[in-house]
Amino acid sequence: MRFKSTVLVAALALSATLASAQQGVSKDTITLGSIQDLSGPIAGFGKQARLGMQLRVDEINEQGGINGRKVRIIFEDSAYDPKKAVLAAQKLVNQDKIFMMLGHLGTAQNLAAMPVLFEKNIVNFLPITSSREMYEPFHRLKYAYGPSYFDQMRTSTPRLVKEKGAKKVCALYQDDEFGLEVLRGAEAGLKSIGMDFVEKTSYKRGATDFSSQVARMQSSGCDFIAMGTIIRETIGAIGTARKMGYNPVFLGSNAAYTDLIHRLGGPAMNGFYATNTAQNPYLDEASQPIRFWANKYKTKFNEDPTVLSTYGYIFVDTFAKAATKAGVNLNTETFIKAMDSMTVPPDIFGSPQGTFSPTKHAGTEVSRLSQIQDGKWRVVSDYPEENAAPAAKK
Repeated sequence: MRFKSTVLVAALALSATLASAQQGVSKDTITLGSIQDLSGPIAGFGKQARLGMQLRVDEINEQGGINGRKVRIIFEDSAYDPKKAVLAAQKLVNQDKIFMMLGHLGTAQNLAAMPVLFEKNIVNFLPITSSREMYEPFHRLKYAYGPSYFDQMRTSTPRLVKEKGAKKVCALYQDDEFGLEVLRGAEAGLKSIGMDFVEKTSYKRGATDFSSQVARMQSSGCDFIAMGTIIRETIGAIGTARKMGYNPVFLGSNAAYTDLIHRLGGPAMNGFYATNTAQNPYLDEASQPIRFWANKYKTKFNEDPTVLSTYGYIFVDTFAKAATKAGVNLNTETFIKAMDSMTVPPDIFGSPQGTFSPTKHAGTEVSRLSQIQDGKWRVVSDYPEENAAPAAKK
């Protein structure tokens, strides 16, 4: 009888252990998932983010893993299509049994995939998009590094307007949620210094001709243009203005902070400003740590890194810090507890300190300014101290 009781107790204990086992975490492995655009319109971005993530994962594993566990990351392709992102999320969650979604690329894609994750208590960790929806409304399973497009433009627009002594400010923006976020942020920034837009003009996604919009802003006498544009539209609008002899100050968000602007747009892009946190890692960068990292990346993958490569690398590194802090008993709850008391220090790429709490899941709201000078991005204005302190206290 005693033997049967012992067996029953052991069976119940085993059953409880199996029931509480954490998906994606085994004795020797942590399995992560990431959805990128690997075949769609921004496949270049997806590939760069993937390689940056893989570089940091390889480093972690070479150093013994996280609390004795090696990291495995599985990449799926969304082709930048929200419907495909849902299918990819379902595979990663239900078939691959991932512990966490990390660095998922794209706003609409993240929003489509989140319900699949949250149903299984899986964290959506540091997606590659600056939409406020990545952390608002608050959800215990949503973590974003920030800053949002709104906050980037809210803080950077008035600073640059005052620095340049601009008198009339215009806005050129993509007619969708991304463009409107940039517009709203710049508008809020202008109101803080008692100004408003003289002219606002939009374009449909996929537009290639910006002559009417540029002519409209030129006729309004605008000497400063806030741009809710990405790559092709940034190049097209600035190139058109240069040909018309119209040379206002152009300011974009970090959606336009990419080496493709000066590589594809050429000398006409010189002078363009954009917000950023991590900086593009040129192989001949003046900063020795960035230069060393960029050459390591080039040696491993036989191509130059970009700012998307740094995002991937930073986000895996942040995950590793939190997972290490969570300890050997890694699960969703211990990870959240670790993240909710995390301070992520500034990194070699110039990203600001990030702070998280039980009520604040966006690491920072501050950004800095870079400008294209002689065909390369150069940091020209650092993080505003008056905005950095409140961000750390929230």
